[in-house]
Amino acid sequence: MSGSAVERLWRGYLDTLPQDAPQRERGYLAEAFGDSPEMADRLAALILSGTKTATCSALPEYEAAGEPLPLVGDLLVVLDGREEPLCIVETTEVALRSFDEVDETFAREEGEGDRTLASWRREHERFFRRTLPRIGREFSPGIPLVCERFRLVYREREAPAVENPRS
Repeated sequence: MSGSAVERLWRGYLDTLPQDAPQRERGYLAEAFGDSPEMADRLAALILSGTKTATCSALPEYEAAGEPLPLVGDLLVVLDGREEPLCIVETTEVALRSFDEVDETFAREEGEGDRTLASWRREHERFFRRTLPRIGREFSPGIPLVCERFRLVYREREAPAVENPRS
C-alpha cells in the first residue's frame, strides 16, 4: 500500500471540511474489502458507484484478531486490489445479528450479486466457508455478524467498470 497516496487522499478529504469539523479529530483505517485483489476491486467499484452502502464481517474474525468493533462515525479509506486508496466512507450504523437474521433490505444495500437475499445468503455462505477456517471456525447460519452501513464521504477518481459483481 502506498502510504503517501493514502495520506494524500486523507488530506484531500480534510481540505473539504470546515476547520471545526469533528472528523478532523478522528483517525482512520485503510483497508480493502473482501479476501482477494479481484474482490477488492469489485467491491470498491460498487462503493464508488453508490450501489454498495453496507458490509458485514463475522464477529469471530474481530475476536480472533483482537480488534475493536467498528463504531458509528468511523472513517475508512477504501483500498482497491492493488492497495491503492480510492475513497473514504463513514460508518453510519453498526448492528450485531446472526447470518440467518440478515434481511432483504441489508442484502440489497450490500449491493452484490443480483442484490436479493437469496443471492446474498448463497455468496456470503460461500465466503464465510472459505474464510472462517483461517481462524479455526466453521460457518453456521447462527454465526454472529457485524453488519455496518456506511456512506461515501470523499472520492478522487471515477468508479472503475464493474463486470458481474459477486462475493
